[in-house]
Amino acid sequence: MVRQNKNIIDKSMTFKEIIKKNPEAEKVLTSKGMHCVGCPAAAIETLEQGAIMHGIDADKVTEEINSKLKNKKSK
Repeated sequence: MVRQNKNIIDKSMTFKEIIKKNPEAEKVLTSKGMHCVGCPAAAIETLEQGAIMHGIDADKVTEEINSKLKNKKSK
């Protein structure tokens, strides 16, 4: 899969990729009960996989992270 915009987080990214791109995403993820960022599987588990395991809507979490990233860049 080719990502069109390097600044956008998508649910197919691993937790490690997401945190590397946007360290503030960790706050969003942990606020949803997704403490996967500290798990050894974070290097291979995608946001979508983690969301399924936690019963969370991956699209909504992705949207929230991207919104925070967009707001940060516009400041």
